[in-house]
Amino acid sequence: MKLIIQIPCYNEEKSLPVTFCAIPKEIKGIDKIEILVINDGSNDNTVQVAKELGINYIVNFSKNLGLARAFDAGLKNCIKYGADIIVNLDADNQYCADDIEKIIEPILNNKADIVIGARPINSIKHFSPLKKLLQKIGSFVMKKISGADILDAPSGFRAFSKNAAMRINIFDNYTYTMESIIQAQRKGLSILSVPIRVNDDLRPSRLVKNNLNYIFRSAKTMLRFFIIYHPFRFFISLALIFFTLGLFLGFRYLYFFLLGDGSGHIQSLILCGLLITGGFQTALLAIISDLLAINRKLVEDVQIKVQTLQNGKD
Repeated sequence: MKLIIQIPCYNEEKSLPVTFCAIPKEIKGIDKIEILVINDGSNDNTVQVAKELGINYIVNFSKNLGLARAFDAGLKNCIKYGADIIVNLDADNQYCADDIEKIIEPILNNKADIVIGARPINSIKHFSPLKKLLQKIGSFVMKKISGADILDAPSGFRAFSKNAAMRINIFDNYTYTMESIIQAQRKGLSILSVPIRVNDDLRPSRLVKNNLNYIFRSAKTMLRFFIIYHPFRFFISLALIFFTLGLFLGFRYLYFFLLGDGSGHIQSLILCGLLITGGFQTALLAIISDLLAINRKLVEDVQIKVQTLQNGKD
């Protein structure tokens, strides 16, 4: 059983050695532990430090593409290098590496396909009260959107079985944490949360610039994911709103028409026609988007089969 721990890095020459040294050298049930670093366009000595530490694999981006792209590239390369289990670990050492054994245990015992480490949000000292509240709200909203019982949706400390990693495709450029949960749930992969420990803060988060920016980008990301993964529900809901408003204005015009005052409310009749027409068009869009979603699933199935064949040859 081979475990590859992937570490996305952007200018982590100081924190990478701390994170690397904390990684356990032996884990029960694992025959081989390897480490893969994704250098996300660092302009410091991250790559040189990784080589000096004896990192097994280094994936280099010529420019900074963001955490989501680094994470996705890490999964694909871990599969390429024969990983049976993949653990994603942030380079800033915020997660306790000793808990790697804890988060891979459900995968080893075939109890889960994906395991997400749930941080003790209330006891993290460097989290402000507002950030703690936002973390909880984000996890609650994700639970409602995805249907998965996740305690800490933004957590980046997570483990994937090989099968789960092959099925995850990240489209967002901002973050992978939420999208991977929605995808996993939609694809019938089992997700489990386990409590993990955290370390002292080495540096401020680069993903969360400020709370307002975090709220805006997270809300935009969640809306986008809902449209991508629930297109029929989204567009048919819009169509029903248009139909309802259109019918209301239509009955309103009819009411005044029967009272002999229809000429004074012709605007309602025009707007009624526009709304009902828009409702029909949106309903057609719902059907088309649903067909596209089915086609995407077929393409992903083909992708998995191709990856399986390629890994078999390697």
